[in-house]
Amino acid sequence: MSQQDHPVTQMKWMIYGAYGYTGELIAREAVKRGFRPVLAGRSRDRIEPLARELGLEARIFGLDDEVRLLAQIKGHGLVLHCAGPFSATAAPMMDACLRAHSHYLDITGEIAVFEHAQSLHERAQAAGVVICPGVGFDVIPTDCVAAALKAALPDATHLTLGFDSRSSLSPGTAKTSIEGLAQGGKVRREGKIVSVPLAYRVRRIDFGAGEKLAMTIPWGDVSTAYHTTGIANIEVFVPGSAGMIRSARFANFIRPLLGLSFVQKRLKAHIGKTVIGPDDEKRADQGTYVWGEARNARGDCKVARVHTTNVYSLTVYGALTVVDYLLQARPAGGAYTPARLLGADLVTRLPGSGALNIE
Repeated sequence: MSQQDHPVTQMKWMIYGAYGYTGELIAREAVKRGFRPVLAGRSRDRIEPLARELGLEARIFGLDDEVRLLAQIKGHGLVLHCAGPFSATAAPMMDACLRAHSHYLDITGEIAVFEHAQSLHERAQAAGVVICPGVGFDVIPTDCVAAALKAALPDATHLTLGFDSRSSLSPGTAKTSIEGLAQGGKVRREGKIVSVPLAYRVRRIDFGAGEKLAMTIPWGDVSTAYHTTGIANIEVFVPGSAGMIRSARFANFIRPLLGLSFVQKRLKAHIGKTVIGPDDEKRADQGTYVWGEARNARGDCKVARVHTTNVYSLTVYGALTVVDYLLQARPAGGAYTPARLLGADLVTRLPGSGALNIE
């Protein structure tokens, strides 16, 4: 659907961080679909050429001046926030959106950001604003799998999610991963998020392309899947070779060093110089298998699988699907997860996704 199809969707909206790897992909696809977002970010040299090329309005501002930030956001019905690391940028943008009565979306996968969003639920209700972080690959497919498993096994007490992605990292995702290493592993146990070592648990999983060795990671669903399903025990896995698992476990011993600000700066600077996001051809070949398993107290088990397009295309399609929905619908204000906002079938409605099968 394009904006021309729906006069109601002429609401003004913004992509902040539009010159980042994923932000630019979203901006270009938005224009192809007939949307006219305002492109915004802190770098004039990077925003203005992109806005000129796409024929869009540009705005240049940072997030550190609350008054200026609010003034720039006001008048926009929605902000799609694409400027990480979200651990630093999400809170000020959420606050500005609440004050400006603008819906807030982002493409984070960071547990702390999801938890902060949930803490703003009552403020969002009062403001009539939707706050829904994670409208990209983090966490749409796994969130939809979680919701589908909850429907299939309503008394589930344990939920395990995972994905096998062929996608290489963008610079922003790589930098967020470096931050995550320093914070260690996370799982949800009896309703509470608890810290555990990296590669805390290892098991063999068939994500959809044969059984593989896999390890736990501190993925966003440790937060979001709980708010979607109410299931109190949650872990997330990705495939890992024996060598990768050994490296992750070794990193547990040097985690205090990884957390030092100068070490983080050095590692992120290296990423900035060496990591380039995948091009169109590479993305086309990088589909993803998403898997989940729910168990109840009696030992009954349901397994779900869905195959999706690559993580970056899914993020573009997912983010714009949620934008399109909010430009037309009027959901009650509050903090949402993607599956709670648009339903467990959201992932299967995105281009390149297969059916979500439960057995």
